[in-house]
Amino acid sequence: MDALKLISQGSLKENAPEVNVGDTVRVHVWIKEGERQRIQAFEGTVIAKKHGGVNETFTVRRMSHGVGVERVFPVHSPNVEKVELIRSGKVRRGKLYYLRGRVGKAAKVKEAIR
Repeated sequence: MDALKLISQGSLKENAPEVNVGDTVRVHVWIKEGERQRIQAFEGTVIAKKHGGVNETFTVRRMSHGVGVERVFPVHSPNVEKVELIRSGKVRRGKLYYLRGRVGKAAKVKEAIR
């Protein structure tokens, strides 16, 4: 197991994004369409963080035309160009899965004053 940890430490991103559950973020992701590549932004609320180390992921949720859309992004993926922090959220839970059942203002997260 120690050998795996050493290998994984070498492949970690230096500037890994520091996101917390409840934050509103804009994730810039490389999208491949045929031969072309472009960057697409996905903005939403971080509802979960999972795993750790190389396998660390975070789930971002947003409403798109009245439909909830969730995407899971690996923190150390080369396809994630950058993560912008739009606003910090004040939450008292580690996972915000309860937001899936809420609509409108009830699905909002209070802003943290930092």
